[in-house]
Amino acid sequence: MTKGILVRKAGGPEAMEWVDMPCLPPGPGQVLLRQTAIGVNFIDVYFRSGLYAWPEETIVPGAEAAGVIEALGPGVKDFCIGDRVAYVMAHGAYRESRVMPAHRLVALPDGITDTAIAGAFLKGLTAQYLVTASYVVRPGDTVLVHAAAGGVGLLLGQWLHALGAMALGTAGTDAKCALARSHGYAHVINYRTQDFVAEVASITGGKGVAAVYDSVGHDTWRGSLKCLSPRGMFVNFGQSSGMMSGFSMQDLASNGSLSANRPVLFDYIASRAELVQRAEDLFGKILSGALRLDTAMTRPLQDAAKAHQALEARQTTGSTVLLP
Repeated sequence: MTKGILVRKAGGPEAMEWVDMPCLPPGPGQVLLRQTAIGVNFIDVYFRSGLYAWPEETIVPGAEAAGVIEALGPGVKDFCIGDRVAYVMAHGAYRESRVMPAHRLVALPDGITDTAIAGAFLKGLTAQYLVTASYVVRPGDTVLVHAAAGGVGLLLGQWLHALGAMALGTAGTDAKCALARSHGYAHVINYRTQDFVAEVASITGGKGVAAVYDSVGHDTWRGSLKCLSPRGMFVNFGQSSGMMSGFSMQDLASNGSLSANRPVLFDYIASRAELVQRAEDLFGKILSGALRLDTAMTRPLQDAAKAHQALEARQTTGSTVLLP
């Protein structure tokens, strides 16, 4: 028997309970993973609150973790007991131990700690597919990123810089703006004291940006469209301020023949080949120094509710990691 976080009914952070959880031996193609570090992400909030539909009557939140393989099920050939691995799944990570399908695990290279990758694997894979697939960033592009001081935002700033693009960001405090500037952003706009649409127009000489990466949603999407150059790309990959409402295809036409997409990470790592390719790209950027992983804020796993409260109140910068 191990411990974990269970949600029986959708609700606020208080809906998460610290309970005993059975951990069965691994079956064919599975491994038993002792988890060492678990990332906290907005997708965990979306599931806990009921914004995203549950696959079962109860749910264990948590989309990413790192750990050590303790047992192998029949037919597992790519891993050994003692291997350090990481994974991204839709939910199920907030627990001390877990039986996992081996084909969803990725081996961790030396030089990347469990805590560092647990706070950066989902966010790093997200940044990777955003700049290589949702909108393929080219050298010389100017790109706007909302929530630039968040976990994905800090990685995007560095990745865009490495690709030779000029990254513009928005953040909600002067301290967060400074943090984002130290992570590759050429300009960061305090959206609480400045009109980000006007600032982007001023910075770009009225040309606008090639793409906007927007994980905020409700509060920003209209302004995001106004920041785009003609035929630019609006990428909405989250809704930390709430779901977008009132959006129509005509908004794209009237703002300059724009394009838009609403990508989901799991569609970009659905096959093992694509998962491994994107993970290897991410690991390479980290090991080369192109991406700096800041020290994550850590909390005990049983304090997951406090982590959610801070995340939803936008009181965090960078990543938060729960330690079993």
